[in-house]
Amino acid sequence: MKKKMRNFTFSLWMVLLCIWLTGCADGLLDEIPRDFAAQWGETEESAEAAASPEPPPVEEEVPEVSFLMEEAFSYACESLNETERIWYHDIEQILGSFGEERRLSQSGLAGGLDDTDIDKIFQCVLSDHPELFYVEGYSYTKYARGEKITSIEFSGTYNVEVEDALTRREEIEAAVEELLSGISADASDYDKVKYVYDTLIRNTDYDLEAPDNQNIYSVFVRHFSVCQGYAKATQYLLNRLGIECTLVLGTVETGEGHAWNLVKVDGEYYYLDTTWGDVSYRTEDMPGSEEPSLEEGTKISMPEINYDYLNVTTEELLRTHSIGGEVPMPFCTATAANYYVREGALFTTYDREQMEALFQKALESGQTDITIKCADTACYEEVLTELIEEQEIFDYLSDEESSIAYTQNEKQHSLTFWVTNE
Repeated sequence: MKKKMRNFTFSLWMVLLCIWLTGCADGLLDEIPRDFAAQWGETEESAEAAASPEPPPVEEEVPEVSFLMEEAFSYACESLNETERIWYHDIEQILGSFGEERRLSQSGLAGGLDDTDIDKIFQCVLSDHPELFYVEGYSYTKYARGEKITSIEFSGTYNVEVEDALTRREEIEAAVEELLSGISADASDYDKVKYVYDTLIRNTDYDLEAPDNQNIYSVFVRHFSVCQGYAKATQYLLNRLGIECTLVLGTVETGEGHAWNLVKVDGEYYYLDTTWGDVSYRTEDMPGSEEPSLEEGTKISMPEINYDYLNVTTEELLRTHSIGGEVPMPFCTATAANYYVREGALFTTYDREQMEALFQKALESGQTDITIKCADTACYEEVLTELIEEQEIFDYLSDEESSIAYTQNEKQHSLTFWVTNE
């Protein structure tokens, strides 16, 4: 990760430009990317002030175009206080209309806000709006009389021109309509979340070199992305389906920055990590995972979806992730919508009847791989002993002309089995 640098220089009667760039060498971000320039100026009741009048308030501007999505949820906005929300809505409208050089509301200044609050509020706007795929950062100009700030002018910085953004929005919308055609609006919350999880994984490959990999265009149009692209695309689709979902930023055990989601299913919050559900995300990058094998030294291709991070609790998440970012996150304890609980694949002990029923259900539905999860270490070790060492797996999933492969995640106490011809 590149280190962030901030260096402001202020000189009376002079306006200097200062830029803070946030990048990421490996394509995984611990914060939403920012590229902002802060311009400082001091005005007086003089001819100089008259020659440089302050810009009109943002509320007087009428956007010619708006990219804002009606279905977006305001989870991050709700974490702000009443005064901060004033500038949140200003910045939301500016970014949503490709705005530049617009004045933030004076009521925000009157309420105690200043330029040090801009970055937090900007981060919250982007957390709530994955549809702002073209936003790269922001800049602002601060006007002051002596020590008192009289106004702040805000501009978005964008990675494409507005005409290109409109074209890309059409491409995104066409792709999204096709993806969402496979799920009914009347489906349950769980089915919608699982559908989005499965669909994005099947249609996207993890690639550190993917263009536009910090936004949804990389996922919906290019089909190659990194964690932030996956997370924003997940949020976008679920919001369109009426499911509350927001972006979560943090790190993983390797120290890399990472992005995933918080989602509400049947009134309860869970964590969801679509990136780590995609097996194209290198197995060795996931702490606690092992390459698939049945015999030592055997390496076999894996099923494309891993369900260890589909609707998990905070306790499960923190085994491998650390939560960061500007927006406070809830402590999630619900388990009813967890994949393994919902699919009858969570074991508290090695129950042969439960195991047989699970494998039989998978075979009848045409499922080619079966994943199970153990509630604790004792159960996990018992299942490993019986299924692998004692080879009871062949009692449930056998093929005379093929081999049975498996992969395991010790951190999450899970095992996946499938028949392979390799």
